[in-house]
Amino acid sequence: MTDPLIRLKNPPIVEAIFDVDCDLPPGFDLAALEGPSRGRFGDQYQKSRVQFIHEYDIEAHADAPLNASSRRVIQALQFLHNDDRQLVQVRTPGFSFNRLAPYSSLDDYLPEIERTWRIYVDLTSPVQIRAIRLRYINRILLPMTANTIDLDEFLKIGPRLPDGDNLKLTGFLIQQAAIEDDTKHNINLVLTDQAPTNEKLPVILDITVTSPAIIESADWPIMRRTIESLRSLKNRVFLNMLTSKCIELFQS
Repeated sequence: MTDPLIRLKNPPIVEAIFDVDCDLPPGFDLAALEGPSRGRFGDQYQKSRVQFIHEYDIEAHADAPLNASSRRVIQALQFLHNDDRQLVQVRTPGFSFNRLAPYSSLDDYLPEIERTWRIYVDLTSPVQIRAIRLRYINRILLPMTANTIDLDEFLKIGPRLPDGDNLKLTGFLIQQAAIEDDTKHNINLVLTDQAPTNEKLPVILDITVTSPAIIESADWPIMRRTIESLRSLKNRVFLNMLTSKCIELFQS
């Protein structure tokens, strides 16, 4: 993760996701785009797959037997980069770009995000953008001593027990939602733990920031400014949730 104030040598990001939600033309048919999308993305994203969802309809009447039906619908066309670290998705409601670890800086991926977004626009002709979203999933390995840890040494925002003398924390899940006053960006935070392993406590910090602004799909300069504003908020939240001792873990 990169921030104007700090650069992390080994960022804890396991996945970063860039999403755009769009209004698409009437009669939009995602299935019809499978071949054209494979042709446009296939030079660098040679592996492809289709993601389906199942829709169910159930009708119940007092004087008639239960009537149920189902159908399988394409939810997304997914194209994997040759190194299996990047994924482009043509979704029913929009576009996604996923990057798995190792992750360097959003600046390194923005040219490819712009390139693949322009391909998406050519393929789908979106009417307008409804929302832009950045999501960062971090997995932070906190050192333990004899299977114990003082979370306050690493987390500024963390679990607090109502009776710390008689209760022992065995797990936690914290979820928060907020809106930034100046930009009206929305933010969702999830902080939870996983089972300890090798004297480390894995902590998942999942940060999602969203701009609900209406933007023309061809206006990349405004989109980029929105992305940078979202990143700034995400980075501030990330740094304000962790202590300096925790940040030092990512510098070695």
